[in-house]
Amino acid sequence: MKKLKWILIGLVALIVLVMFVGMPYMQEQTKKHSPEVTKTYTKNGIDLSVNFSSPSKKDRVIFGELVPYDLVWRTGANEPTTFTTVSNIKIIDKDLPSGTYSFWTKPGKDVWEVIFNSEIPDWGATMLSGGKETTRNPETDVISVEVPSEQISAVQEKLDIGFEDGEQLYLTLSWDQTKIKVPINK
Repeated sequence: MKKLKWILIGLVALIVLVMFVGMPYMQEQTKKHSPEVTKTYTKNGIDLSVNFSSPSKKDRVIFGELVPYDLVWRTGANEPTTFTTVSNIKIIDKDLPSGTYSFWTKPGKDVWEVIFNSEIPDWGATMLSGGKETTRNPETDVISVEVPSEQISAVQEKLDIGFEDGEQLYLTLSWDQTKIKVPINK
């Protein structure tokens, strides 16, 4: 009985060590390779921000290989990307109330699904899946829209998410030679 008690104490100590030392260390190390970026947009009564970790291409094929087609992606590295709006907006024609959302995508060859979710998990992908399975809870999706993807001529080495404003305001994402534009309306 004493031996079992010591085994349990050792197991609990190991779990605590991994949670409070190992995980923070791993998160710090991954952010060195995929730095955190925040982009903001403030104009015409619209106040938006997007926060993401920006991985590099590093001679890899990104879409269709590193990021598989037709599977939900945490859209960046490390923690899930977040999108914040101070006022109520529309994504294409769907209402998105003010708030902060986790931002997920489902890349396709020609069309991407873009998802805004009310939960923001600690980490965007499960460790055991090697990053292939997300921690997103589909039941808390607020809106989902589809947008076309386009090929760009110049290779975008680092993932970039930001805002493009002309006659239409867009949330944009570009990496490798792929770009999507998500229309935002007031």
